[in-house]
Amino acid sequence: MAVLWTCCVFLACCCGSALGSPKNCDKVREVFMSLGPSQLLLGPTTGKDLQVCMSKNSTCCTKKMEEKYQVAARRQIQTHLQASSSGLKLLISRYVAAFQETFEVLIRQAENHTNAIFHMSYPNMADHAVSTVGELFTDVGLFLLGSELSVDEFVQRFFDALFPLVYKHLINPGLGDVSPGYAECVRSLSRDVRPFGAAPGLLADQITSSGVSGKLLLQALHLSIEVINTTDHLQLSRECRRALLKMQFCPHCQGLTQSKPCRGYCLNVMRGCLASMAEIDTHWREFVSSLEGLSARMHGTLDLEQVLLGVHTLLHHAVGHALENGAPLSKQVQKVCGPPGRKPAESVSVRHSSRRASLPLQAPVKVTGEAFTSKRRDFLRTLRPYSTFYGSLADQLCDRYLSSGDGWLCWNGTSMVESYTVRVVGSGVRAQSANPEVKVKGTDPVINQIIDKLKHINQLLQGKSIPKLGSLDQIETGSGDGEGRYSGECDDEDGCAGSGGGESKSKVSKVFKLVPDVISDYKHHNHHPPFAKDPEIGGRSNSVRLIGTIWVPVLPCLHMLLVW
Repeated sequence: MAVLWTCCVFLACCCGSALGSPKNCDKVREVFMSLGPSQLLLGPTTGKDLQVCMSKNSTCCTKKMEEKYQVAARRQIQTHLQASSSGLKLLISRYVAAFQETFEVLIRQAENHTNAIFHMSYPNMADHAVSTVGELFTDVGLFLLGSELSVDEFVQRFFDALFPLVYKHLINPGLGDVSPGYAECVRSLSRDVRPFGAAPGLLADQITSSGVSGKLLLQALHLSIEVINTTDHLQLSRECRRALLKMQFCPHCQGLTQSKPCRGYCLNVMRGCLASMAEIDTHWREFVSSLEGLSARMHGTLDLEQVLLGVHTLLHHAVGHALENGAPLSKQVQKVCGPPGRKPAESVSVRHSSRRASLPLQAPVKVTGEAFTSKRRDFLRTLRPYSTFYGSLADQLCDRYLSSGDGWLCWNGTSMVESYTVRVVGSGVRAQSANPEVKVKGTDPVINQIIDKLKHINQLLQGKSIPKLGSLDQIETGSGDGEGRYSGECDDEDGCAGSGGGESKSKVSKVFKLVPDVISDYKHHNHHPPFAKDPEIGGRSNSVRLIGTIWVPVLPCLHMLLVW
């Protein structure tokens, strides 16, 4: 019995600093120094000026330390938020780049096939039509990547430019060089004489129907990146910052630098802090589901691959229609424009041969007819597990980074305990009325804006409303929403500032610069050095294991003392 009593007294002395007031602040000072240069406390004090980390016993913290700890807690949570979303953000960024590259390749392939069919079927005209064909597919690319072009107009403009070439080289192949004025006269008749039949309207309809779907897919993904950037940098409320300080760094004031919060306590704090983000959950789930629905509808006339890879066939038939009606077309042109000047046909033929030799046909880019479809399926299959991302975000942060594991002593906000016995609330703003750790006043206004954008894009993805000119770009960029966006309260200790700026979609080069910027932004926010070197941030430490080990023999000793 004497041996057991001696053991109990020895163990109680060894763990006294963890059970009551700290005897010295050496370990606290060491951890605090990792946060950057600052005034340090030389020893325990009463802590009368503390606002959050108050204690009945002596403390290792001063008011200045408490303020710095609060900033540290906020930055640490932001780092964890970015780490949690990094996989989702990188996934979307990669597929945005892949989809845009697929669009580029499909457009180049469609252009090459069109030039190839013209060379095989209409060699006298093919070289002269290269630039006209190139302009058509440049406009198609601009439209797909966000430019507000009128498809009807640029398609009709292409056929207007094609008619003088068909008239001169195919309908009347003996014509010599004609004056620019005569060629313009022939071009101006295109819309009246309709040499290509229904082809212009059919091509415009196909590009519009399939292009809007592809364009909407890309812009929906850009919006999803905006959602992630906004939530990654959401400014936390004052109540939340104080709760984070209490959960993460107030134990340091008692000398418990290796402690971790109990899981239930962590869930209450994080569900309170992220209550507004949890409101995104329903709309984010619908967003993922709506993307799947749009992808399922992208077949037939809505299949961008099928439409683009079929353009050369449609144009071949359109030119054939003009040749079949060559005689009446010639009469109509001569009636309005008169007879053109002529040159010997032989010299024209020689010049054509020379041009064909100087402009070799570009080798077609090999892309299967399922490239875009396959990428969409792969993307949606990978995205599906992230459909619950915002609803489970608080739980992810606690389980992956913050809380202690089962069977370990943990911090409950005031002391080290075996378990957290207070009620754990659910997710979302309404559930926080019963939260004992964080007061939540309402939904964050920036989150409300993000939710409104998700509602709008979901309607478009589901086909419930027709996109108007410019509406998709407005959804994507909003009124300056961007990664630097902050919300909620912001005081001097935060050093926060908003930033904005939309990305113009008027030129292809600007659109294609978007994806490298996004990936660069991802690297910037996810490959920085750790905020602090506190072992607590890293995982379960040996000191925590030691405390748990000490408590096993101490508890029966204390029981014996109480009985005696």
